[in-house]
Amino acid sequence: MRNVIVRSLLLAPFLALLAGCAGIGAPAPQRVLPMPEPGAAVRTIRAADDGLDSAVQIAPLRDAAIDGFLADARAAEAGGRLDAAVAAVERALELAPDAPDILQFRAELDVARGDWLAAERRAVQSFKLGPKVGGLCARNWQTVIQARIALDDPPTVAQARQRLAECRVKPRVRM
Repeated sequence: MRNVIVRSLLLAPFLALLAGCAGIGAPAPQRVLPMPEPGAAVRTIRAADDGLDSAVQIAPLRDAAIDGFLADARAAEAGGRLDAAVAAVERALELAPDAPDILQFRAELDVARGDWLAAERRAVQSFKLGPKVGGLCARNWQTVIQARIALDDPPTVAQARQRLAECRVKPRVRM
């Protein structure tokens, strides 16, 4: 019995310390940026290239089947059938896996589905393959912004906003 009392007395400070630590900790991080709604985020991304006339847009000739798949994807998206839209875009990507505009469209569908990491990954891939200025560039970086807002990453949002600003290049003054 005496051993039990001695052990209890020796353990009491340790148990009190553990009990006190249970309430100690860093405060929960507070959300700085509002969580974007996927539909609104897609509209924001697509509006990012409004008024951008700072880059020459070159549209390569491509297989008519790709344009058909993209038309099917747009119709499916407009009808709220995101899975069908994704399937059509994936068929287009099978024919043109390095097409930056198709990769960006796929990223926007990822946003619409709330798959923020996939959207960001595809937008960055599109940026690497596409023009570094102009409308597509702006949509790429706006996608990263929306994804990082959703993932609660303010420092990366700030960096992406800077990159977005770099997509807008003033035209040269001509005399």
